[in-house]
Amino acid sequence: MSREPFPFPWEYSFPPFFTRQTNLTTHHAQLVKWSSLILSYCRHHRLFKLSLSPSSTSSSTTTGPPSSVDNPQPSPGADELFYNRRLDKRLSIADIKETIDFMRKDGRAEYVGGAGGDVVWIYWRTPEEWATMIEEWVDGTGQKGTVLTLYELTEGDGTRGAGMFVPARERDWLEMVRRETG
Repeated sequence: MSREPFPFPWEYSFPPFFTRQTNLTTHHAQLVKWSSLILSYCRHHRLFKLSLSPSSTSSSTTTGPPSSVDNPQPSPGADELFYNRRLDKRLSIADIKETIDFMRKDGRAEYVGGAGGDVVWIYWRTPEEWATMIEEWVDGTGQKGTVLTLYELTEGDGTRGAGMFVPARERDWLEMVRRETG
């Protein structure tokens, strides 16, 4: 998880961004912007699962050095992402779920345990992107044909700082296996 604050896009400071737009073209653009924001936010914080409910994260804060004790920063999650404290504007749960459904059509989100839950998998990299990234790293380091453990891929000396993270789901690993055997 990144300790740097997430750089929210300018739309996040625009009050209508938090209100469902009625014009179809504008609404589609709004869904695209929210989808992009969710993916960027989760990638920045290395989140694979996201709770959609603000109640599960609203009481959770992270404090930094002693100077920030009086001004705690919200921990990454739904409350920080879908609620702009400065504007006092929150995206409604119905609009959040509509955005997640929009992302599902592109394969970028999936409800944990089936449709309509409160927690979603966010694929800021698709299984194919994970497979390509790891395959390129293996080829680039001359380790093709070598058995590598998850630890070596994510925490090993050769992968530190290389942006390697454990893919979120078994299906991501299955895509890599399919590429190797198929």
